[in-house]
Amino acid sequence: MKIYQDTFSDKTEEIIDHEVEIDLEYTIEDLPKMIDSMAIACDRLKNISTSLRTFSRADRDYKVPFNLHEGIDSTILILKHRLKANEQRPAIAVITNYGDLPQIECFPGQLNQVFMNILANAIDALDESNHGRSFAEIQAHPNSIIITTSIADKYAKISIADNGNGMSAEVTHKIFNHLFTTKAVGKGTGLGLAIAKQIVAEKHGGQITVNSVLGEGTEFIIQLPV
Repeated sequence: MKIYQDTFSDKTEEIIDHEVEIDLEYTIEDLPKMIDSMAIACDRLKNISTSLRTFSRADRDYKVPFNLHEGIDSTILILKHRLKANEQRPAIAVITNYGDLPQIECFPGQLNQVFMNILANAIDALDESNHGRSFAEIQAHPNSIIITTSIADKYAKISIADNGNGMSAEVTHKIFNHLFTTKAVGKGTGLGLAIAKQIVAEKHGGQITVNSVLGEGTEFIIQLPV
C-alpha cells in the first residue's frame, strides 16, 4: 500500500473517495496492531490448551517423570479467573520463586489436584480476609500468594503461602482431618486437604505440613522424595 501511494501519486477521484470512505490511513496504522493482538491471543489459547493438557493428565498404574513447575503453572493459569481484579478487590498477586528441581517420579494428575486444592483454599482465605476492608485498604496491603520450590535433603520442597487471616493452633491441628472444614455450610466438604494428605503421604511417600499465624497468613509445605 505504501509503495502504491509513493509510486502513483496521481490519484483519481474514485480512489480518493474510496480512501476517505475506508479511512485508509487509520487502517494502515491499525492493521499491524490488530495482527499483533491476534498473535498474542493465539499464544494465550495455546498456553491454556497446554495447561489444560498438563493439568488433566490421566495417571497410569505407575509413576512417571514430571516437571512440578509445569503442574503448578498450569494450575495457576486455570485459576486465573479467580485471581484477577474485580469490583471488591485488586488482583491477587502470585509470586513464584522456583528453584532448580529435577523431574519427579510421581502421579502428575494427583499432584495437580493437590496444587489446585491448596491454591483454591488460599484464594478463599484471601477473599475472606478482605471482608470489611475497602478497595483502597486492600490495595495498600495487597493480597498475595508466594510459591517457593527448592531441594532439601533429597526432597523436593514446595511452599505455598498466603497473607490472609491465618488460622489458630486449634484449627491447624485439625486441618487435615477427614470432614473437617473451616468454611460455611454448603461451601466446604472437609475432603480436599484430607485427600491431599493421602495423595502426598500414601501415594508418594512424602509429607504435607501447615504453618499458620492468626492474622498473618498460612503456609502449606509439600515435600516429595526425589
